[in-house]
Amino acid sequence: MRRITILLFLLALCSATAMQAQAPAPKPGPEVKKLHAVLGHWTYKGDANPGPGCLGRKFTGEMTCQMILGGFFLRCQFTEKDPAGEWHSFEIDGYDQVDKNFAHYSYGDDGARFSGALSIAGNTWAYAGRSVSEGKQNQYRGTFVLASDLASGTYKYEVSLDGKTWTTCEESSFTKAKPAPKK
Repeated sequence: MRRITILLFLLALCSATAMQAQAPAPKPGPEVKKLHAVLGHWTYKGDANPGPGCLGRKFTGEMTCQMILGGFFLRCQFTEKDPAGEWHSFEIDGYDQVDKNFAHYSYGDDGARFSGALSIAGNTWAYAGRSVSEGKQNQYRGTFVLASDLASGTYKYEVSLDGKTWTTCEESSFTKAKPAPKK
């Protein structure tokens, strides 16, 4: 009798585990679809003004964005060139269900890092938060405005050392690149 009880217990445990494994995977909420507007490969060019927390330079770059981790997060990889060399960075954006906005994180191969919030209203993406670069903390805000056809856009990035006075650090224009023909 004892063996039957143990056998029934093990069978019930295995059945419960199997049923848990068959439960559907969670899916991103509808808010995450807003991030899909920038999926794909983009090229950009711009000017950065000299000033506190800003490098004065002209630059060009490429950005590739894709959804990751089950479609919950957007990752964009950047390769940027200017007269001083080539720079790499990436950003991760994901919807915060508690704060009802998007969390934004970015990291560069020069040690720079950004953390803040992203809000999306129509074709306007507004970033705000704090950054650490060259051992100094700044506040940042940026606005990325997509054209109605979602094939181009403009970006304006500002920094502040005190949270009161803002300096336009850079302005750039983005163009969605057509995919390369498959060979």
